[in-house]
Amino acid sequence: MIATIEKPKNLSLEDFLKLPETKPASEFINGEITQKPMPKGKHSTLQIELASAINQQTKTQKLAYALPELRCNFADRSIVPDIAVIRWENLPRDLDGEIADQFNRFPDWIIEIMSPDQSVTLVIEKIIFCLEHGTELGWLIDPNAKSVTVFQKGLPKVHLAKEGNCESLAVIKGLENWQISAIDIFNWLKV
Repeated sequence: MIATIEKPKNLSLEDFLKLPETKPASEFINGEITQKPMPKGKHSTLQIELASAINQQTKTQKLAYALPELRCNFADRSIVPDIAVIRWENLPRDLDGEIADQFNRFPDWIIEIMSPDQSVTLVIEKIIFCLEHGTELGWLIDPNAKSVTVFQKGLPKVHLAKEGNCESLAVIKGLENWQISAIDIFNWLKV
């Protein structure tokens, strides 16, 4: 069964966080609740493969941890990036030293994967909002266009997965030795 919620008016972030979780997740942006679209095959494949690839590069050296669908609460918003990459020192911990359930901080690297029914404008706005509040890097992956748009300070850069375009994508500081291109990412869709 898929849970949905009625969208109350004049809701605070604190009130939103008391509501039951939905599937797919709902986000709280600008005082409004929006439910994310249900992931489909390409989205799910890219999400699990990319999170795994990042973790292979970052976990053993305790640089960062890539977490799919992590709820991040900050600046009066509650967002659920497709992948939130959190630097090791920023991982929330409970009293037992285990990863905490509540995360009240921006992701260090936000990765969003477009779904067919999503508004590209709203997803870009979410990435830019994160950058304005401390996020170091944002990626917007578009399976239809076979592109990865990289957001950092300055103008975004679009990387198309075309033959001969093996340019490495920007990654977070400390991970610069890892080379990954848009072609590498979209090759995961071939089964």
